Amino acid sequence: MQVMVELSLYPLVEHFIDPIKAFIDRLHSYENIDVTTSRTSTQVTGEYDHVMALLAKEMKATHQEVGQAVFVAKVLNFDAMQARTKE
Repeated sequence: MQVMVELSLYPLVEHFIDPIKAFIDRLHSYENIDVTTSRTSTQVTGEYDHVMALLAKEMKATHQEVGQAVFVAKVLNFDAMQARTKE
């Protein structure tokens, strides 16, 4: 099953750019996913279990490094969308 997760990260620290860049850089280090970054969010696309596992790992790392940070996520199951398109 394929998934696309759109994430926005809001580190609750004075210097917030560096933690955001670090998070995105870590996402780019993974194989078998696509990462697309815009001004307000980052989209991660790939196999559902793989994407969710790596996001859990990297979100935890961000919380450990930064302290308080807010992640806002939207999750879209691509397989369901593709099935509807074929009907």
